[in-house]
Amino acid sequence: MPIYAYRCSACGHAKDVLQKLSDAPLSTCPSCGAEAFAKQLTAAGFQLKGSGWYATDFKGSTSTPAASPSAETASAPAPATAGCGSACSGSGCH
Repeated sequence: MPIYAYRCSACGHAKDVLQKLSDAPLSTCPSCGAEAFAKQLTAAGFQLKGSGWYATDFKGSTSTPAASPSAETASAPAPATAGCGSACSGSGCH
């Protein structure tokens, strides 16, 4: 059964509730009694176990790859004076 995070917009009371998928969502705040108790959007909490693709391809990779010199030059803007042929005078027509 999943655990849902609820929060009251009236008083700010927050609570995690274990519910079945088929259970109706709660609407009454257990703290103040207002009809402002709603589910919150939260990140999924799960852990991958075993020897799947995630373990062999990504597990233990703590360093970020260094950018290659060609990637740096490819992202650099072209100079404003570079022409694109006879139709361009090099005055920033791009």
